[in-house]
Amino acid sequence: MKRYFIGGLSKKFNINPKTIRFYESIGILPEPAREENGYRIYGDKTLERINFIIKAKSQGFRLNEIKEIINIYNEGKRPCAYTKKLIKNKINEIELKISGLKELNAKLKKCLKEKTADSGSSICPMIEKK
Repeated sequence: MKRYFIGGLSKKFNINPKTIRFYESIGILPEPAREENGYRIYGDKTLERINFIIKAKSQGFRLNEIKEIINIYNEGKRPCAYTKKLIKNKINEIELKISGLKELNAKLKKCLKEKTADSGSSICPMIEKK
């Protein structure tokens, strides 16, 4: 088993050492072993866990969701059913955001097409029109 210090891990994954400590504090990384001088020592399992966290975050999972997935796994269960439910919820959230952005896009395009005369009583008629 290869051993890593926090600086080596942070360089390997391009993350701040404070992030690694934070992940430990919220329980998504296990408490590491320590050397006599107090330095944290990490093994291959921690590398696998950090890699999982980074991939999960890149797919839109929040830290509390990642923690729950890890907790289920640590209980000896497969978290795939729970993860599938989260993914379905995320897809719904994304579709709602896309719908809202399309509406906003249409409103802004309409603003650009409308003729507006500068009025002394308004700041900007393009924004103030409905």
